[in-house]
Amino acid sequence: MNGKLLRNFNPLVSIIRSKGYKHPGGIRYPGGITYYPRFPDYKDPEITPSKLFRVERIKSSKHFPYWQKRILDELKIHEETRVTVVKNIPEINAKLWKIKHLIKITPIEFPYGEPTADDINYTILKENGQCLVTKKLEPEFGQIQALEEFDSDRKKMNSTTIKRDTRHRWNTGYGGGF
Repeated sequence: MNGKLLRNFNPLVSIIRSKGYKHPGGIRYPGGITYYPRFPDYKDPEITPSKLFRVERIKSSKHFPYWQKRILDELKIHEETRVTVVKNIPEINAKLWKIKHLIKITPIEFPYGEPTADDINYTILKENGQCLVTKKLEPEFGQIQALEEFDSDRKKMNSTTIKRDTRHRWNTGYGGGF
């Protein structure tokens, strides 16, 4: 009888067999993640993941293992080219996760729509991840007219007029003294 009690209340056995308390409920996500929201009526906001990432190298690979340097070489992020664009796919994301301490990842957004094949030469990728298409940079008619009016204005102060005026004020002492 005493042997059965000792076996049941042995602290080593209870620690080994205990796998922790798992709270019931929660929202299950792919990858084995369970999220327990603060409010029971919580719903995830609808998001659409970006198709591309802008990956920027923020730290040198010196003194890091060879497999992290190999991943940087596969993604073509060298010392000279610090920025690259990669697809948002699970294989690439797994590689990025392994070198996350060496890089900065920014999702690429297309605020005015995705560029077509003709727009490739006119695209600009900003540091904040916006990809803009600028085909032609032509001034508006109003801008040209305002520039011509400014050039032909007689009251305009050019550099020689400003130098002459400031020299005159310096020499006269602003019309007064101490």
